[in-house]
Amino acid sequence: MQRDIKVIFESLRRGTVPERGLHHFEVGTEKTRGELRRQLDLAESGEGAFKFLRGGYGCGKTFSARLAINEALERNFAASFVVVSDNDLRFYKFEELYRKVMSQLSTASCDRAALGNILDRWIGKVEDSLTDLGEDEDDPGFDQKVLKKIEEDLHNNTGGTVPQDMIRVLQKYFALKQERNLSDAGALLSWLCGGEGVSASIKNKAGIKGDIGSDQALDYLRGVLEIVKASGHKGLVIVIDEAETILRSRNDTRGKSLNGIRQILDDSERFRGLLWIFTGTPEFFDTQRGVKGLQPLHDRIRFNKSGNFVNYMQPQLELTPFDADRLRQVARNLRSIYPESQEQIREKVNDAFIDALVQKFMQGFAAQVGIVPRLFLRKFVDILDLVHQHPEYRPDVAEDVELSEEERAILNAPPLPTEAGDEAGYEEVTF
Repeated sequence: MQRDIKVIFESLRRGTVPERGLHHFEVGTEKTRGELRRQLDLAESGEGAFKFLRGGYGCGKTFSARLAINEALERNFAASFVVVSDNDLRFYKFEELYRKVMSQLSTASCDRAALGNILDRWIGKVEDSLTDLGEDEDDPGFDQKVLKKIEEDLHNNTGGTVPQDMIRVLQKYFALKQERNLSDAGALLSWLCGGEGVSASIKNKAGIKGDIGSDQALDYLRGVLEIVKASGHKGLVIVIDEAETILRSRNDTRGKSLNGIRQILDDSERFRGLLWIFTGTPEFFDTQRGVKGLQPLHDRIRFNKSGNFVNYMQPQLELTPFDADRLRQVARNLRSIYPESQEQIREKVNDAFIDALVQKFMQGFAAQVGIVPRLFLRKFVDILDLVHQHPEYRPDVAEDVELSEEERAILNAPPLPTEAGDEAGYEEVTF
């Protein structure tokens, strides 16, 4: 717990969402968590599932996605949290998506790049299955039986869609580990994770050429998914965070990325035990520049409301901005777990002070309520730190709040285009 608390406060000082310990200060997430748990249940039962979290800046999309990842790990899923980036993830290039998923792959016992641990657990289970059938692991031919079993299991579990190069690499990976050639085995593991810098001599040892391409990347992901499950995990959860980054791309690149998402959704039933979670802003979902401009995708994940009533089970789950009550409770939760100077903290950062600070932020940034949580929490943690470090310091709600460039841009951003302006201003994505 203490480690989680340190991570929480270090992340909030930077204005970022902590990767762990979110349950210590979460407030008002019951309906969201309930639906995400339902999706995890579907994946655990062997279904392919997907969910889209929609909301403006500061509505808690990343927070909710992190909560889902944390709960998935607690339930013995493997998980990967991928942030869409202009620079290193062109979403329509599935080999780039695959590489990012593998680099962020985690389990409850391994924070990053967990495929090696997963493979070793899986191979151990393959060996156990043979010994359970009466095979002698000391027999000189036992390793050959393991190699054959690796191929058979992958073919059976993927319905024959596993790439043959993947089987060759996994078989050679096992053989190199048996020879204690950990360096070459590690190089093949890097290749299997989508790495592009593996030497030709290493590839020749496994009988492969080139790297994992876009046309086969999803088949490799299917193979990894089956290995994840066969190694003893319940399934796999992949978060694609900040999908609205796609909107900054050129029209052709943006269209290909949106179509890539459509392909993933259409193929989701083949990926049994995999839950995809995408996060995005209303602009991403509701404008012709985004999902609405690709009709087949829009039809699949359309968001509907009936007056003020929303069906949480539809593909898009709407997250709403923080209100004052929720912000107050988050502050009180953080105050209660702050690891230092509790007596001073409770005296100087009392409920009355928290109420006044919340009121200042809600009034000062009322036009852009989405910006409030990050600003407020960063300032609140700064106040807690100052109280702890300086006994003579007394917090004052009149203190200035410093904005980052991103926050200043959001605060000054024009409103989203109207429906009519949107239709006139953007070309529809077509294929």
